[in-house]
Amino acid sequence: MRIVQVNSIVAACFLCLLCGACQRRETSPQLKQQTPSVAIQSPGPPAKVDNRPVIVAFGDSLTAGVAGKSYPEALQDLIDSKTLNYRVDNQGVSGDTSTDGLARIDNVISQHPVLVLLEFGGNDGLRGVPVSATEKNLDEMIHRLKQASIPLVLLGITLPPNYGPDYVVPFTAMFPKLAQENNLKLFPFLLVHVYQNAALMQPDGIHPNGEGNKIVARDVLTLIQPILARAAHR
Repeated sequence: MRIVQVNSIVAACFLCLLCGACQRRETSPQLKQQTPSVAIQSPGPPAKVDNRPVIVAFGDSLTAGVAGKSYPEALQDLIDSKTLNYRVDNQGVSGDTSTDGLARIDNVISQHPVLVLLEFGGNDGLRGVPVSATEKNLDEMIHRLKQASIPLVLLGITLPPNYGPDYVVPFTAMFPKLAQENNLKLFPFLLVHVYQNAALMQPDGIHPNGEGNKIVARDVLTLIQPILARAAHR
């Protein structure tokens, strides 16, 4: 008797569900008519591609910048003001050593830039990396770029005197040596016109501020303008 009652209840529930489903099927056209249409938005215009030849600024925090405009940003402003048809790509990474630069060199080569501004060594020096190791890394980067027929200039740096002459002298001499051996244009000390002026430097006394980087950018542009002029006439 109990089984029959349970079966009767189940059957009744099933019929109720079935009737509900039928009602939903019968009213679905009406519901469909009441559903508001969704407007399909057309995609916006594609982002403008900058096809100007690329100058890659490749280095550490002196290239990346700390606060205010970096020197590559200031260099772009100068290039634009002179209506030179180039785009400056800042590939500086704070804290990078020459070992890190060598690990990233393929990224630079893959862009096929018209010029590379190579600036590494400062972090090597501050960490006391043997000068011979830094020189080897820089030489390998130079070799890889020249092998890819990519012009480059070398931007040198020096260290505070408290690192001692036994380290500072060969470290500073490394950049002219590499430039001479590889027939490169060299700016021996990137911060030569700003490092003694506190108004042009960050509070750390190591990195230029925005105003200082404008001066650095002017120095770099003076160095590379003849190279850009030759490239434009090829």
